Amino acid sequence: MAVSARYTAILDACVLYPRLLRDVLISLAHADLYTARWTEEEIEKEWTVALLENKPGSELRIAHAVEQMRTAIPDCLVVDYESLTETLDLPDANDRHVLAAAIRGNADAIVSFNTKDFPSKVLDKFDIELQTPDQFVLNQLMLHPPRALGAIKKMRLRWERPEISATDMVSLFEKRQLAQTAAHLRDVLELI
Repeated sequence: MAVSARYTAILDACVLYPRLLRDVLISLAHADLYTARWTEEEIEKEWTVALLENKPGSELRIAHAVEQMRTAIPDCLVVDYESLTETLDLPDANDRHVLAAAIRGNADAIVSFNTKDFPSKVLDKFDIELQTPDQFVLNQLMLHPPRALGAIKKMRLRWERPEISATDMVSLFEKRQLAQTAAHLRDVLELI
């Protein structure tokens, strides 16, 4: 197992399910701003199965998205975390695998919308913090402005069908629960 000296974050299934959020998180990791990690058997399976249930017939598109993610982030999958799962205590037992992956994957943070499911009193024992996607993306923009803005611009330019303006992308960020990030990006539209 490779251990990164860079900041490492476990991406929960709920942040990988929405296309925009998945794309921005993977784009920032691909730009070497942090190490993105998840599990195949639980996190990846959870968001792909949910997406397939909501968009029947999209198997090929989902498989292609997974392949692109794994290609962009070669060491993304955390393995051998399962034995830790049963030893952990969280408000929702179904989220223990995420914390187990964070521990095994030497993560600094878990990125999730499920803030109530990962109490700091539990995460602090493992020196792991919880960040919402909005906090996490904004932190990347503040810590690494040129590279983070460049990654977001490259992502926007990849969206050819339909092509999307910087203003429209910022509006999408806001609609997708990234209000702080959107507010920051409005001030630097010419850079994205």
